[in-house]
Order: sequence, then structure tokens, then C-alpha cells
Amino acid sequence: MKFIDEAVIQVLAGKGGNGVASFRREKYIPRGGPDGGDGGRGGSIYAIADRNINTLIDYRFARIHRAKNGQNGQGSDRYGRSAEDIVLRMPVGTLIKNIGTEEIIADLVRDQQKVLLAKGGTGGAGNLHFKSSTNRAPRQFTLGELGQEFELKLELKVLADVGLLGMPNAGKSTLIRAVSAARPKVADYPFTTLEPNLGVIRIDANRSFVMADIPGLIEGAAEGVGLGHRFLKHLSRTRLLLHVIDMVPLDENADLVHEAHALVNELQKYDEALYQKPRWLVLNKIDMIPAEERASVCEAFAKKLGWQGSYFMISALTGEGCKQLTYAIMEYLEQNVLTLAQLESTENTEMVQEIDDQGGNTC
Repeated sequence: MKFIDEAVIQVLAGKGGNGVASFRREKYIPRGGPDGGDGGRGGSIYAIADRNINTLIDYRFARIHRAKNGQNGQGSDRYGRSAEDIVLRMPVGTLIKNIGTEEIIADLVRDQQKVLLAKGGTGGAGNLHFKSSTNRAPRQFTLGELGQEFELKLELKVLADVGLLGMPNAGKSTLIRAVSAARPKVADYPFTTLEPNLGVIRIDANRSFVMADIPGLIEGAAEGVGLGHRFLKHLSRTRLLLHVIDMVPLDENADLVHEAHALVNELQKYDEALYQKPRWLVLNKIDMIPAEERASVCEAFAKKLGWQGSYFMISALTGEGCKQLTYAIMEYLEQNVLTLAQLESTENTEMVQEIDDQGGNTC
């Protein structure tokens, strides 16, 4: 299935049915009084998060979602039928914005979270409601209200604890294959990865975290070079970034230090908050460096880069150092990061509307 992470849709809730002015007419009851019923409620439109969906492709082609109108009221105290609501199933991690006002309608951060997108109109009142001691034969009734209409932008930001950041062919996809059951495409040419991939890294039966691999980032991405900045948004929900460096690039003349600084600069151009996230340095492909030289080569690179903290030496291909890396990540997450459920802000909680009975480090 093609990965689609953005879509624009239009939601139109149903109109409420009209009330009716009617009077009881039966044999031997010449003055039966008003008996006009109310109109039914128009259908509302809801969104629900579904962890079994991982793309917005359905909404790229089905853009208009219209609920039915409520039925009009009738005589003999018969109320109009309310219309059925529409429920749109979306991936967990979908951000819903009102295009007109730029207001965030909802952020679907947990499975089965349900939010109201457009409320259906209330049905009109029949003349039965206008009867009084001074108005015995009311002819008043009200029309049903119009349903809400909005144009919405859907933006999918995958939910992951750790994000992989690096130049093309740095070995990010190989790393996620080595530590999880994810099987992204791996090849010996740039931009093999064209869409985000998620992998669950399980430390033991009760401890695990999610890692996200995105397409490689290169210098000039802010101007559209390569795949641009498009996929960086999928790292916005992560708690930790791993800056993966290819220590033995295909181009022997490549300046690894310059490339590392360029990547971090692109990160800052995109989003200051993402730039400020904790970031670990992971030096990959050490299997291609003689064993007796690995420590000195990596230390010299880190010093030239100006890296102040510790770093990890791994080989995603052979698995060397990967286990130590994943255990360190798990320990960091447990000590410094709250779970997603705990991180849900009050603002997000308030945006959740329940259905009623009716319806870091720098280089």
C-alpha cells in the first residue's frame, strides 16, 4: 500500500429536520389540539484512531464526507428520525487541522480515541411545544439547524520513541532490520528508503520501544534537494534521535565531519524544537575498519566533530554493538521519558470529545 501522510478533506454534517405545525383531527374530537412532532437530528461526523491503519491513502481520493439530514416531524406527535453518524477511521498519530482557522481540531495519539469533527444540526420544534393557556392553537414551528461544515487538513506523524537521522546509505534501514522485525528495503544506492518505517525493539517480555527510520537527509534539503524536509515531521514525536554516521562511505573523498554538520543545520532549519531534542552519535560500519584501528578512528572523528558526549560504535550488518545500543536506549527512555499515555497534554485531553447518548546534544 502506498504511504500517504497528508490529505485534505471536507466534512459536512447533516441538517436537522424541520418541525411541523399539525392539529389532531379525529371523529368526535373537533378540537384535538396541536400534535406536530419535532424534526430529527442531522448526522454528525466523527474521527476515530485505529492502530491497524498506517496511511491516509483513503482520504486522498475520498475527499468529501457528507452525513444525511434528519427527517422532518409529522402529525400525530410523530418525531422525525435522526440521521446516522459517520465515523472516519484514521491512523494513530493523525493531526487534524481546520484549514480556514489553522486551529488544531484533534491530535489522535492513542488507539480508539474518538473526536467530533462536525456536529449535526438540531431538529426543529413542532407546534406541540408552543401550546399554552393563552395559545391553544399554535401554528408556530421551527426549522432544523444546519450542520457544521469544515475543510480539514489531515497530517500523519508517526508515533515512535526513537528516530534515526542520517545521510543516505548511512545504514539506518540495516540498523532497524538488525534490532527489530521490520524489513525495510536495503540496497547499495542512495535514497533506498522512500517512506518512514517503524520497528518495535523488544528488550524482554515487558520492555520495548518503537524506532522510526526515515529517508536520508542531505545538504540543501531546505531548498528541495533530495527528498527535502518532508519526512522530518515523522521525528517530531520522538524522545531521542540517533545520528547515524557511515564511517566507511562509498566516496573515499567524502568529508564526514562536513556532512554531519550539514545534516544538523538542515534539522535546525526545519524546526528548532526538533533540533533541540536529545541526540546520540552512532558510528556505523565499523566492521569495515580493522579491529585494532576502530577505537582510534572513531575517537579521532568524534574529536574532529566536536562531539562532547559519549558515542556508540556499531555494525548494523553484523550486529556488533547493536544490543548494547538498544539496552542503553531502553534505560534512557525508562529514566528520562514518560510513556505516551503520561505525555498526553491537558490540551489534547480537552480536544477529545466523547459521544453523547444521541449519537540535547549538538554538533
